[in-house]
Amino acid sequence: MMRQLRAEWTKFRTVRGWVTGMALAGGFIIAFGLFPGMQGTCTDNKCKLPTGPQGHLVTDRFEFAGQTLDGDGSLTVNVTSMTGELPPGPNAEQPRQGLTPWAKAGLIIKDGTKAGSPYAAIMLTGSHGVRLQHNYLYDQAGAGAASWLRLTRAGDAITGEQSADGTHWTKVGTVVLKGLPTKVQAGLFATSPQHSEASALLSSSGPSSVTATFRQVSQQGSWSGQLEETELTGSGDIGPLVSGSSGLGVSVTQALAGTFLGLVFAIVIGTTYVTSEYRRGLMRTTFSATPRRGRVLAAKAIVAGGATFVTGLVAATVAVVFGQKMLRDNGVFVHPVTTATEVRVIVGTAALLALCTVFGVAIGVLLRRSALAVTIGVTGIVLPYILAMSVLPDGAGRWLLSISPAAAFAIQQSAVEYAHVANNYIPTEGFFPLSPWLGFAVLAAWTAVAVGLAAVVISRRDA
Repeated sequence: MMRQLRAEWTKFRTVRGWVTGMALAGGFIIAFGLFPGMQGTCTDNKCKLPTGPQGHLVTDRFEFAGQTLDGDGSLTVNVTSMTGELPPGPNAEQPRQGLTPWAKAGLIIKDGTKAGSPYAAIMLTGSHGVRLQHNYLYDQAGAGAASWLRLTRAGDAITGEQSADGTHWTKVGTVVLKGLPTKVQAGLFATSPQHSEASALLSSSGPSSVTATFRQVSQQGSWSGQLEETELTGSGDIGPLVSGSSGLGVSVTQALAGTFLGLVFAIVIGTTYVTSEYRRGLMRTTFSATPRRGRVLAAKAIVAGGATFVTGLVAATVAVVFGQKMLRDNGVFVHPVTTATEVRVIVGTAALLALCTVFGVAIGVLLRRSALAVTIGVTGIVLPYILAMSVLPDGAGRWLLSISPAAAFAIQQSAVEYAHVANNYIPTEGFFPLSPWLGFAVLAAWTAVAVGLAAVVISRRDA
């Protein structure tokens, strides 16, 4: 097998077209990653954002009416109404009346007023019922309709309750805020996040607001003052910061925008690496030297896929590392990610290119004709991605990116989706329908089927 691998590597590296194509594949990924087109306004620390207790970037902006609670105590309120204003919809100009689904109004206990400090809150929402949320990342649903809310502190434990009539109460849950100081800020709050809508071809986003009416406020414990019945109008959010049209900035994936072009070259290399030998009659010579044809297929897949992997690894590393720097230098906010996520995106992009090359090798064996093999390879892998990112409605695009080999683009996702944060979680915003490794597994399955069929065909069909 080693001799066969050396022979195939010699063929590969001595053909100028394949080496040039490999350089172009990596070059386009790097060029798109370093292209200084996108501009932003995050200069001179203008986008310095708060971090939550777990180190995540957060949004922490809401209208607040509160007092200082010293020690244990509770706060009860009747939220009698919630109204709001939404931004104009697609192809519209005027704001509309209505509540965004994650508009929030309720009670909050917070470790001071500093943005990003620990908190627990129970709230009514626009269309998600009663929720108990804490420390930005965590969300728990209540049960049934309610207009009365209660928040009780006992040491570090905060308990949220709901009621439909103010008499019969149901516990929503208890959360623990470790290290909560004796004196905390507690009171009424209202906020409403960016509202996004997507039509068949268009999406829109803009700020929304909520106005909540609070009645029959009652307090127990040691408070610095009395909370009055009031009406609060708020806009913003309290939760983890997300990227996309409803959030701020872009994800690391933006630096790999040229991957789809790199894939075109990878597929061309994989298919022509095989079809050129059939066209010139050299495959007979190869089979004479190595009668076990399965080894020939394996060696070609390993050499072509390995070369593409190394090229993709170098290109993706340059694009991600220096692309992020260029975006930030241009004032674009790039969401930070963990080292593990960055490594997964870089290595995953290289593996994506390699598998597509192997897929091209298999298609080349099955079809033996360069033009047809390249067309099918590009149509099956690159075209679904382009269609989902450009002309297809969201539902159709997500479906296509779930079943086609293009599902593997999910390996590049670095943005995090939160069920309790409003955003356009769609492919054009960097959110794929499948998890990174599940999407990659779809391509691996397609490739395995193609290679399996190619192994059967190459052993039975004349060269």
